[in-house]
Amino acid sequence: MAGIAILTIGILTSGKEVLRTRGIDRILVFGPLFFAPPMAVFAAQHFTEARAVATLVPSWMPGHLFWTYFVGTALIAASTSIALNKQAQWAAILLAVMLIVFVLLLHVPRIMADPKNAIPWAIALRDVAFSAGAMAIAGAQTREFGYLGRNQARNWLRTLARVSLSVSSIFYGVEHFLHPEFMPAVDFDRSMPTWIPIRMFWSYLAGTAFLIAGMSLLGNRKTRPAATLLGVVVLILVLFVYLPILVSNPFDIDNGLNFLVSTLAFSGVALLVAKAMPGDGRGNKFKDSRELPRAGTP
Repeated sequence: MAGIAILTIGILTSGKEVLRTRGIDRILVFGPLFFAPPMAVFAAQHFTEARAVATLVPSWMPGHLFWTYFVGTALIAASTSIALNKQAQWAAILLAVMLIVFVLLLHVPRIMADPKNAIPWAIALRDVAFSAGAMAIAGAQTREFGYLGRNQARNWLRTLARVSLSVSSIFYGVEHFLHPEFMPAVDFDRSMPTWIPIRMFWSYLAGTAFLIAGMSLLGNRKTRPAATLLGVVVLILVLFVYLPILVSNPFDIDNGLNFLVSTLAFSGVALLVAKAMPGDGRGNKFKDSRELPRAGTP
């Protein structure tokens, strides 16, 4: 219900932009619509499964339930702000910071405890990718930020978003070829159901798209088409893999809805990064004369 509410708000807010946009860029408008509702779903679980989520809080931190409810409230606030496009810049920046804190406090210790286990790496890089989506939102809207001018702040956030998504994509791309039997996209901590048709095809399709997009983004070449390709391929996985899994067992949150919304969020991340990139496909270049640096700006 939380996800549906945020999705409805997003559709009402961005409906006119969808109608105005032409060509392939129309798919980029759906970035916030794919990104914000999953954050609301994750937020709701902080309230419906509070005690289970509280066990993830580091043992040395007091007030485990407080932090569980605090994070849930923060996620609801961020997803609402992004869907409404109200104070979205600051909401996105704070969301990105919170996700990076998750990586440092929750995931890095697990990686250090078992560095050869791919699952902690996958979960950590998923949050890194989600932070890239938040940074892309902020980068697309940012004005002056501290001592940085508008173009400097925008380019810093764009670069951080691009690199974060590229590193995550390359990791997932390699893992899809090493373990094609796992779930495709970003939730491959278990095997794909045997009843899914052409299971290996979906894994290899995902691996190829992740590697191509990741290398293009890392090399800062054709960034917009590369990120768009990634977003579209992941959306295809949502429709042909994760949606049938959810329909087969609609009340299984852990093995159905969670998989679908996290994969949908990753598609949204890729589309958000694509939209934040300049139209010429070169991550460091200015779109037009309106974005040229002011005199004296390096």
